Amino acid sequence: MKKLIILFALILLPISFTAIAKEIASSSPADARVYFITPIDGETVSQTFKVKFGLSGMGVAPAGTNRDNTGHHHILIDGDALPDMSKPLPATDKIKHFGGGQTETELTLAPGTHTLQLLLGNYAHIPHNKPVLSEKIRITVK
Repeated sequence: MKKLIILFALILLPISFTAIAKEIASSSPADARVYFITPIDGETVSQTFKVKFGLSGMGVAPAGTNRDNTGHHHILIDGDALPDMSKPLPATDKIKHFGGGQTETELTLAPGTHTLQLLLGNYAHIPHNKPVLSEKIRITVK
């Protein structure tokens, strides 16, 4: 009986998390746009460089602040595939969170070619329903 309860819980757990994530998903305005102010596509930068985020059609709010038409920035570094857009974004060396509502940062990357992409997340770090995602830019770190 105990094994049956554990099996049942393991089957329902992912369903529960998906249902919760859908419940806390936020919509985005049709004209919302996120973009890099700096660096620009094709730019060569030092190993440590400044990144400035741009956002139009929405406002910036820290993680945990549940306000319509707001979110906070995440940078996807060298991402080959997009993360699961229905779940909170994980904090990894490839996904940097700016849950304090920051609109700029300094990054340090190894020399070589890298890609950067911005993704807005809602108060729970979940991308909006119609993700607010920048174009991917390519930079060279010298």
